[in-house]
Order: sequence, then C-alpha cells, then structure tokens
Amino acid sequence: MSAPVFVLLSLAGGVGAALRLVVDSLIRAATRTHFPVATVTINLVGSFLLGLLAGAAAGHSIDDWYAVLGTGLLGGFTTFSTASVETVRLAIGAPRGHAALNVFGTLLGAFALAWLGILLGSARG
Repeated sequence: MSAPVFVLLSLAGGVGAALRLVVDSLIRAATRTHFPVATVTINLVGSFLLGLLAGAAAGHSIDDWYAVLGTGLLGGFTTFSTASVETVRLAIGAPRGHAALNVFGTLLGAFALAWLGILLGSARG
C-alpha cells in the first residue's frame, strides 16, 4: 500500500467514526428505548453500503479505492465492538430476549443487506 493510500484510508476511517457519532446521536435523540437501535441501524446500513461497494468493485481494479472507502470509511462507520458490549449489557439488564434479538437481528440483517448490496452493486446495467 502506498503512503498516499494509507493516509487517505486513515482519514476516511476518522471521517467514518465521526459520521457514526453523528448518526448515533441523531438516532438516540429520536428514540427512547433500551434497545441499541442506533448501533443496529449503523451496522445494517454499513453492511449494505459495503456490499454495494464490493459488488461494484468485483472484476474491476479499484483496490485502493475499495480500501479507502470499505476499510477506511465504512470500517470507521460500523462498529462490532460496540454491538458486542451492548449485547452484553442487554443480557445483564434488559428484558429477556433483547440480547438475542440484537445478536441475531444484527447478524441476519447485516448478512441479508450485504448480499442485497452485492447483488445491486454488481448488476450490469
């Protein structure tokens, strides 16, 4: 990886993390629930967008842009670690089933949306 691509990837990761903070704050302000709606939404949207990017990149030589946008921007935007901590918190103190809903809803939703994104991104017009 070249130095300019590394710098762009790093900057994109920071932008993705800042974007996650903004989106998380907006969703939390609009919802009043113990369920981590913001984190689930962010991870589902990120999965779909990464799927679109992966589908569009398939068969093309855009490795640098894929790294910057996929690994950097969307990697900074989505958050597995926060989803994990929120699941543990749900398991400890939330109504029954919320932790399982968070785990399986996020996992299955992210899988389905990534798949849809790949299909749409790779569709030849």
